[in-house]
Amino acid sequence: MLRIAAPAVGSRPGRMALGFLAGMVVSATAVYAQQPAAPAQQAQAVSNARLFNNDAGMVLNFIKPDKTADFEAVMAKLKEALEKSEKPERKQQAAGWKVFKSADPAGANDLYVFVIDPSVKGADYQVSNIIAEAFPTEANELLKKYAEAYAQGMNILNLSLLQNLGK
Repeated sequence: MLRIAAPAVGSRPGRMALGFLAGMVVSATAVYAQQPAAPAQQAQAVSNARLFNNDAGMVLNFIKPDKTADFEAVMAKLKEALEKSEKPERKQQAAGWKVFKSADPAGANDLYVFVIDPSVKGADYQVSNIIAEAFPTEANELLKKYAEAYAQGMNILNLSLLQNLGK
């Protein structure tokens, strides 16, 4: 008989493992929630608005190493969408939204970080909604690439300024 040694759930290591597993499920759910149920629905706004109503925001994106080119192509289209939009808040979003690629891997994945500072309060930062708004005919293909690039989801942080050390 094969036995696998695992910590009991009531023990501290067991609670830590259970907490880690729950966190992974929540992270995976964030990416799944961005994936539309049917291709015909993809060109529409595909998910709820993502708001950063505090001073700033940050999103940690865990991307499959073999899908970084797809992710970066969608980021280029996101930039184009923000620039070409007639909505003034989109121009404001573009001014404070930076996309970084970490030189340090996140486990087996690549880490891309959205830094949003300052945030435009009330503006929708949901990438899928911005892409669908700007490129309705290309949205299906772009959003499929975007969703398939994710390895384990994203972590979203709304940030309130505690102290500006430069002032």
